[in-house]
Amino acid sequence: MSSWAPGALAPRPGRAPYGRLLVSQTRAELLLTLRNGEQVLLNLVIPLGLLVVLTLLPFVSVQGDDSREGRAAFFVPGVLALAIMSASFTGQAIATGFERQYGVLKRLGATPLPRSALLLAKTLGVLAVELLQITLIALVGLLLGWDPRGSVLSVLLLVVLGTAAFSGLGLLLGGTMRGLTTLAAANLVWLVLLVLGGVMFPLSEFGPAQDVLRLLPTAALSGGLREVLQHGGGLPLQDAAVLAVWAVAGLGAATRFFRWE
Repeated sequence: MSSWAPGALAPRPGRAPYGRLLVSQTRAELLLTLRNGEQVLLNLVIPLGLLVVLTLLPFVSVQGDDSREGRAAFFVPGVLALAIMSASFTGQAIATGFERQYGVLKRLGATPLPRSALLLAKTLGVLAVELLQITLIALVGLLLGWDPRGSVLSVLLLVVLGTAAFSGLGLLLGGTMRGLTTLAAANLVWLVLLVLGGVMFPLSEFGPAQDVLRLLPTAALSGGLREVLQHGGGLPLQDAAVLAVWAVAGLGAATRFFRWE
């Protein structure tokens, strides 16, 4: 019969290391998103369908080359920005709002999981979903005649900044409003940014208002991605700065005002 040294089986209560908590919560957030049919529709089906329709049906004119290849060059970066907004802002805000309403976050708040780990895990889960989005949109774009240019590093930096900006706004919305209110507000903001954020229409179509619209996170992300992927330019510093300001302000406000219940 084996014997244990004194103290070998002594309990060691305490919180798991921060990294382990973060990995576990990130995995849970990713699985919940992929198992939700509405999230899959919002994050994958709608952007892909919109890309195909906008590229093949010329009911929205684009500047310069209006061939299928030229339309793909314009719309692929815009749809990428829309997909990132859908995943990190709209989907995350709605999911978080209903988690609060149903008491899920209240129960998480009673665990050793820090608020910062929850917010970061949700953001990392969104980044994982975005990798799938970018892959599928890029593949469909290539089939439609898209010819990407520019630096991959610049694109990745814009995607990370855009994700941080939209995640902060989504968590702020979902962490302060009730579920149904968040649902209505998030969808309304999504629709407004779809129209005014340079996804479907060039900002030049809005005349003098374009200078103000460029300060919107969707416009900064779509414009920055077009500068790199369509025109082969380097990192657009103005667009990156706009996204960085939104990221700092959104994540800071979400951390400050986020409520568990």
